[in-house]
Amino acid sequence: MADKDTPLLIKRYASRRLYNTETSDYVTLEDIAGFIRDGREVQIIDLKSGDDLTRQYLLQIIAEHESRGENVLPVTVLNDLVRSYMVPGGGVMPQFLQTSFDMLRDSQSKMMENMNAMNPIAQMPGFEAMKAQQEAFLKAMTGGFSGGWTGGGEEGEAAEGEEDLTSIKRQLAELQDKLSKMS
Repeated sequence: MADKDTPLLIKRYASRRLYNTETSDYVTLEDIAGFIRDGREVQIIDLKSGDDLTRQYLLQIIAEHESRGENVLPVTVLNDLVRSYMVPGGGVMPQFLQTSFDMLRDSQSKMMENMNAMNPIAQMPGFEAMKAQQEAFLKAMTGGFSGGWTGGGEEGEAAEGEEDLTSIKRQLAELQDKLSKMS
């Protein structure tokens, strides 16, 4: 895979098929959602006209996830978004959303940096397990934004999620055990 800072170029053919220019194969909307979950920016271009279709396809991905019951956006937020389209010039909503997501990403990065910094807690037994749990929690909490839609209830993904939860519970029990022994 190429540089994560460079957007992945996806070309849409007249047949509406989406073509990944890095791997030279066709992809689905779910594949594109996976690239985004993994932190990759994408750009979707119509091959014939050269039009940038990225916004249209990202909205379609969100709509599909919402229609499958993966409700990330509360109805009040959706209403506010619709209202923002009625305001001449879009109002302040686009800037507000961009600033909010930038702050979320920055605070997530700073939190991870603080966890990685040398401090006495890092020397505590079980810290690595706790850190892994925190990273998984942050990824889940920011799932729709910087990597975290889990798909749509596919059995393999559900089983994997249950295994992760079981693992986290086991690790938490081990940490509690170690902490109680330290007391």
